Amino acid sequence: MPSVVTTDVLKPSAAGRGLAQRLAGEVSKGEVSHPAFVSDLVTVILRAASDARASDIHFSPGEVELSVLWRVDGVLQPVATLPRMLAANVTARLKVLAELLTYRTDVPQEGRLRDATPQVEMRLSTFPTLYGEKSVVRLFAETGRYQWPTDLGLPDDIRADLLGLLGQTAGALLITGPAGSGKTTTAYACLRELHRQSGAGKSLVSLEDPVESVLTGVSQSQVNRAAGFDYATGLRSLLRQDPDAILVGEIRDRETAETVFQACLTGHLVLSTFHAGSSAEAVSRLSDMGIEPYLLRTGLLGIQCQRLFRSLCDCATWTEDAAARMGFEVPRVRMPVGCSNCDGTGYRGRSALAELLDPRMSDVGRGILNRCDAAELGVLAERSGMQSIRVRAAQAVADGRLSPVEVHRVLGFRRPVATHREQVTTE
Repeated sequence: MPSVVTTDVLKPSAAGRGLAQRLAGEVSKGEVSHPAFVSDLVTVILRAASDARASDIHFSPGEVELSVLWRVDGVLQPVATLPRMLAANVTARLKVLAELLTYRTDVPQEGRLRDATPQVEMRLSTFPTLYGEKSVVRLFAETGRYQWPTDLGLPDDIRADLLGLLGQTAGALLITGPAGSGKTTTAYACLRELHRQSGAGKSLVSLEDPVESVLTGVSQSQVNRAAGFDYATGLRSLLRQDPDAILVGEIRDRETAETVFQACLTGHLVLSTFHAGSSAEAVSRLSDMGIEPYLLRTGLLGIQCQRLFRSLCDCATWTEDAAARMGFEVPRVRMPVGCSNCDGTGYRGRSALAELLDPRMSDVGRGILNRCDAAELGVLAERSGMQSIRVRAAQAVADGRLSPVEVHRVLGFRRPVATHREQVTTE
């Protein structure tokens, strides 16, 4: 068989140079028409993405080519393009691995890739578009990574408070943030910690959509809306299963939120994720959903909001340039440069910053009962000692751990806060 002519099949971008080399070396069947070619091609791409620490792979069909992109450290990178004629076959191969219906190309489908890459859990989502089905593969952390709260890289004070809350027997602990901020990873780590602490002494259950990873010692269930098995319905049934702790994958509507707070007020520890930009905003959104303030004040143990920031590579350099500081009140900052270790991006890996709102703080509790908006509640929380993500990010910039441009990318272009919390006096 002739060897693969990489430039004829795959046109790599800067981020895909290694992929092109692997394609030439590992795809054994040289001709595109060979039945095993696409299978080998998909395997190589999945393994290369795992080695590149990608969290998602996008196979996006266009008018003349199939674009391959993957997300590394939260940023989507173009990797390569494939001939348009391979698009349907690549999608079909992914569907086979995920045990989906290959002949249904007109509806979205989701499934788990079976034995695609050892040690890495993968899920596939397909969606019909103008030029064919777009496929996105989500890669979860390798087995052994991010297993416990101590592995998450959270600030020391947040980690200590989080472990303390897991020792409670009743109440709701919410983990908030935008998509891609590691909420589910943190929730899973908390469940593993509960199992480690209690062994078989506690009944741990979960209701998810979908089940993203198998957890030892946890009875996991997946919602099925087509059958009428949604979060609210499933949670009400789970309460009759004598659970000690419950993970609800996500609070999406008022009915689920109400059931969560009913559960936590009847002697259950409930963990859940929630989309919100800050911990104070989470309270405001729950209130807008119709959850009564007294339920929020009594039922909430805490709300942790977290974000993931790209960490600067060792090649980063210090600069005193005013433009580079981007409004941060610091004498100098570190800026990304780019080297072979970071593939020229200037960043390597990600770090987590978080804030934890405690509704038991007197000022915060009164603010909740008085239906204060998110901005007012955030001020009250900081007065009571909560260090916000923006304050922590500003300090990380001053320490040289984060670049100003990365902080603005993640948090937006609001005016940066000072690196120390201003003293606020109450009247």
